[in-house]
Amino acid sequence: MNILFVADPLEAFQTYKDTTFAMMRELQRRGHRLAACEPRHLSWRTGGVVHAQVREIALTGTLDDWFAQERCATRALREFDAVLMRKDPPFDSEYFYATHLLEQAEREGARVFNKPAALRDHPEKLAIMEFAQFTGPTLVTRDADEVKRFHAEHQEIILKPLDGMGGMGIFRVGADGLNLGSIIETLNRHGTTTIMVQRFLPEIAQGDKRVLVIAGKPVPYCLARIPQGSEIRGNLAAGGKGVAQPLSARDLEIANGIGPVLAARGLLLVGLDVIGERLTEVNVTSPTCFQEIAQQAGFDVAAVFVDALEAALAR
Repeated sequence: MNILFVADPLEAFQTYKDTTFAMMRELQRRGHRLAACEPRHLSWRTGGVVHAQVREIALTGTLDDWFAQERCATRALREFDAVLMRKDPPFDSEYFYATHLLEQAEREGARVFNKPAALRDHPEKLAIMEFAQFTGPTLVTRDADEVKRFHAEHQEIILKPLDGMGGMGIFRVGADGLNLGSIIETLNRHGTTTIMVQRFLPEIAQGDKRVLVIAGKPVPYCLARIPQGSEIRGNLAAGGKGVAQPLSARDLEIANGIGPVLAARGLLLVGLDVIGERLTEVNVTSPTCFQEIAQQAGFDVAAVFVDALEAALAR
């Protein structure tokens, strides 16, 4: 099969931990052919179809010069057996526009994973609202007074922007409310931007768990991203330490409750973030942690993902 990845620049991949690279490696191992482009390479014009300037590549087996470009060509997306949308957040206007181009490619016959409409319908922080039975106390607002009332009720809170990634822009405010007003102004931009506020979960000390769900079924191991030093953020991008561990009974309950719902909507791969026993985010754009789990737990997540992709394409 011919597989196209819509992703970040190949030269920026950190192959020792990159999940998209792990997918590519497993696909090539099975004999599938690889191509890649960036969202900026997608294009459409009247009377034509969605196409892109793509790089047809082969993996070299080394981690440094890890790919060889065989040729560069303009190709219609519907020519590929599958298109994998693996562009990292943020989910900004350009990402939004890319999903519309990908959806048009679907109308023309392309098979896109995760489904573009589902990517738009499940913003990674706001998607938890549908599954409130699994979450802790959460507030979504742009109103400063409402945030202050939430703080008065819960004492210790976390505030974060809705478009952040990798722990960016996350603040913790304690019972004393120190700097709460200033933090609200920074995040909600004086009432013009909606933010998320959640009760602080002390279980973060044991890690912010990334629970992967593939085709509606949970991977049996998660990656607990444990904050280091004085940090409150477990995100690997913020210096957290990743520790693979088996799913707990509560992790399984959450994953089994959410996974089939999202799979039915065209989300082949989902990453649930769980702190303690509470769901905090639903990641659908480019969930990661394949390699860390494989290296530490010996469970080949990439193989399970490619199994699911092949099965989806056979239907």
